[in-house]
Amino acid sequence: MNRSPFLLFALDGSRDLAEDVASRLEIGLAPHEERVFEDGEHKTRPLRDVRGHDVFVLHALYGDDRQSSNDKFCRLLFFCGALRDAGAVRVTAVIPYLCYARKDRRTKPNDPITTRYLAAMVEAVGIAQVIAVEVHNVSAFENAFRCPTIHIDSAPLFAAHLAAVLCGRRVAAVSPDAGGAKRVELFRQTFERLTKEEVSSVYVEKFRSEGVVTGKILAGDVKGRVAVIIDDLISSGGTLVRAAAACRTAGAVEVLTVAAHGLFVGGATELFDSTSIDRIMVTSTVPPFRVLPFVAGRRLTILDVSGAIARAISAAHDGA
Repeated sequence: MNRSPFLLFALDGSRDLAEDVASRLEIGLAPHEERVFEDGEHKTRPLRDVRGHDVFVLHALYGDDRQSSNDKFCRLLFFCGALRDAGAVRVTAVIPYLCYARKDRRTKPNDPITTRYLAAMVEAVGIAQVIAVEVHNVSAFENAFRCPTIHIDSAPLFAAHLAAVLCGRRVAAVSPDAGGAKRVELFRQTFERLTKEEVSSVYVEKFRSEGVVTGKILAGDVKGRVAVIIDDLISSGGTLVRAAAACRTAGAVEVLTVAAHGLFVGGATELFDSTSIDRIMVTSTVPPFRVLPFVAGRRLTILDVSGAIARAISAAHDGA
């Protein structure tokens, strides 16, 4: 068991979630300073001694109206580098939302593999390990980093919540594309274990090229069932709207969409206006700042992910 002192920092923009995590760990957030200079450059430093400490830094790398994903990533790198220079025994980056996780392979000639480049920069500043919530492709995430990684799956969190809500009803676990099959299978197995009821597996065909999405085939049984469409994130919501419409056409009596990260680009108006979707669920990795409060109040459920993050931090510290 790790006996070195333990600290948790949270950079600006991620403090609300970090405070929930700290509360579950029964600790306070360590103080730090962030300064922005007139030309847009910045400096971040710890305001307490970190020498000899096992340090965790929580920062969700989604873009908002104050900082882009690039800005947040740069601040995370510089701060973690400063912690290493100040004598921290180990620095772990806790990233509830990992930017660029979708660009993990080449789909066109000469495409960048941005996830791998991001990993190289993380390692270059001395970050010893990375904890992330529901990345786009777990295998690609793990292979991109040479340092240890801890992946927090969101499917068990949704399954536990919906097992109580949908107990006694016939359920179908739906993947809106081929890439989400493993995520959906984890949800299905967890839900069946909790409810002791059979859940069907369903796949909706999807092809994307140059921003255009095609595909119409739905494989699996949703007739007379509650269709739970599971994805890693919601951007504009178009993929989920297509999948929901296909499920309704195939006879689903109710459609729920669940995704770890709710980016809701442009307010995701098509998603929230869709008559095919009954409820939208996300976790607290990204606050729904792009969605009007009265719209979110009608159809959006946010599940608290701080407990899962706290358990991952505790396990990483104890196992070091």
